[in-house]
Amino acid sequence: MMSPSMNRAALLGEAKRLVAALRRMPLALFARFERARDGTRMPVQAAALPWRRNRSGGDEVLLITSRRSGKWLVPKGWPMRGKSLAQAAEIEAYQEAGVRGLISPQPSGELRWLKQHWTFGAVWFLVRIYPLEVAEERDVWREQAQRRRRWLSPEEAADVVESPELPASIRQFRGHQLRRIRGPAC
Repeated sequence: MMSPSMNRAALLGEAKRLVAALRRMPLALFARFERARDGTRMPVQAAALPWRRNRSGGDEVLLITSRRSGKWLVPKGWPMRGKSLAQAAEIEAYQEAGVRGLISPQPSGELRWLKQHWTFGAVWFLVRIYPLEVAEERDVWREQAQRRRRWLSPEEAADVVESPELPASIRQFRGHQLRRIRGPAC
């Protein structure tokens, strides 16, 4: 019979072996791949850029904090089976930021995002950004305890995000120039 400490040690060893085995598996088993503008094939994620008109007629964008680092970013996540990337971005905005509205069927931009994946380590992702005109902002939402959210002008938002490419996508954003579809998908 093994002692409790030996049992924990054996479990830890087994967990380490499992993670090592997962790291040897190709990322293609877990992710959808698309081509970036330069032709590079990369795993893709969908992001929403929630926006609204302020009282003076200017655009504001909504940023959220990441769960681990607390850095400011836009809601984003993995593609979802049976959903377009725009619909997946809309669902992520609802879960991560508690907002719903009208999502653009076309991305307003794309960027490369370096993500520390728990299994694969550092991986570059292609993130397609879909503007979401916010019609509803919930007081209570799924990830509220894990994140903060803040409305900012595009210029202010671009100054606080830490991703190298996201500021340019936010600065060029113009809400009034969008084609939209009815939402929400969730």
